[in-house]
Amino acid sequence: MPTRSKISGTPVSSAAAAIINIVNPHTSRSIIVLSPEGDHADSEVIKTVLALVNDPGRRKEPYQIAAEIRDTRNAEVARIVGSKELQLVLADDLISRIVAHSSRQSGLSGVYSELLDFEGCEIYTLEQPELSGKSFGAAVMMYETSMLIGFCDNEGAVHLNPPANRIFLPGERAIIIAEDDAAIKSAAAEMRVDKEAIRAPVTRETKAERTLMLGWNRRGPIIARELSRYVAPGSQLTIAADTPDIEEEVRGLTLASDNMAVTCRVTDTSSRAELDDLDIPTYDHVLVLGCSDHMAAQPADTRTLVTLLQLRRIAEKTGRHIGIVSEMIDVRNRELAAVTRADDFVVSNKLVSLMLAQASENAQMAAIFDELLDEDGSEIYMRPVTDYVSIDKPLTFYTICLAALRRGEVAIGYRRQRQGEADARNLSGVVVNPGKSDLLAFAEADRLIILARQ
Repeated sequence: MPTRSKISGTPVSSAAAAIINIVNPHTSRSIIVLSPEGDHADSEVIKTVLALVNDPGRRKEPYQIAAEIRDTRNAEVARIVGSKELQLVLADDLISRIVAHSSRQSGLSGVYSELLDFEGCEIYTLEQPELSGKSFGAAVMMYETSMLIGFCDNEGAVHLNPPANRIFLPGERAIIIAEDDAAIKSAAAEMRVDKEAIRAPVTRETKAERTLMLGWNRRGPIIARELSRYVAPGSQLTIAADTPDIEEEVRGLTLASDNMAVTCRVTDTSSRAELDDLDIPTYDHVLVLGCSDHMAAQPADTRTLVTLLQLRRIAEKTGRHIGIVSEMIDVRNRELAAVTRADDFVVSNKLVSLMLAQASENAQMAAIFDELLDEDGSEIYMRPVTDYVSIDKPLTFYTICLAALRRGEVAIGYRRQRQGEADARNLSGVVVNPGKSDLLAFAEADRLIILARQ
């Protein structure tokens, strides 16, 4: 049986092929190329992929390679080298976009973690012959214990949340969220739908937002650019950090729109006095970034923890809730950080590792996440459940799915906002892929997890 090999970013020289052949990649079902430490990590990854695909003694069958690239500017060269055998995980871009989106929608990182973690629900792409000739909207309602979210066409392109009337063609593969591929079965069970509970769409006026970013690292410019894509005109971003050359870096930021003005404050984020000077309770969102460019993982996370504890004290003193999303580097510090009561944590190293593992198993995974995190594609949103259905009595998730389909959206789960509930997997109350026949009682503060284009 084929085994999976992992190539860990070993520097590649003229003897690269000989070095790589030690791990016998020709018998591998998939190959993971990790980014090494150092200033030229992407170059080493690209050379490793080059050595793999151009080895004169390689096998004839194509490899399935998942490789980590830090700098998006190096992605095109890597794709030229790896061609169709390579899936790229753009580590900094992935984490930056998840941090930016989570900062505006608390709990969102729990959804991404659930989709990437092999322990819970995963994304599968597989043929479902029974869908041929069916519309996407009808197909969504055919699965009781799985969640259809899109399809791969016969050219291999990914389409998430297509129009409800789009017809499945023979040979196209369904993109489905499920606990296991063996559990993916279309069911003829009776759908209990309460159409009377479905509410008309609600139009909400966007307003300017004030965001505070505490700390700085190489992902900061990407996060700032990503935020500028979504905020309303008149929004403000304040960057407070004391890393070297921070003011020069902020002046050089390139944003995606003119909707957001950026200011810089040179601040020791571990100092209570300097944090008080920022008037933190006046901000709509607070992001805390790890100082990973200038510190090792543990000292960087320690400083992040100190900042979070100071923010907790400020919130307690002022009696106001402060919406905080924090980046953590080492997953081992995630539970320790929970005492700070931040709303959400993005554990960067863990998410990149999970993405690489998933990409090694699913050849479309990188493309699926590119779509999920692209402003031009269908993205994941947290929206009030009361915008979709009345909550005066329990409802099936079939009812919620129909409410979303009527708006050109796909409902994939919900998030409980109740305090004190057990959350053993640190998903911030997130439930992805609930059974559609289960009766669910919702509270006013609960949110639906929706796949939508805006």
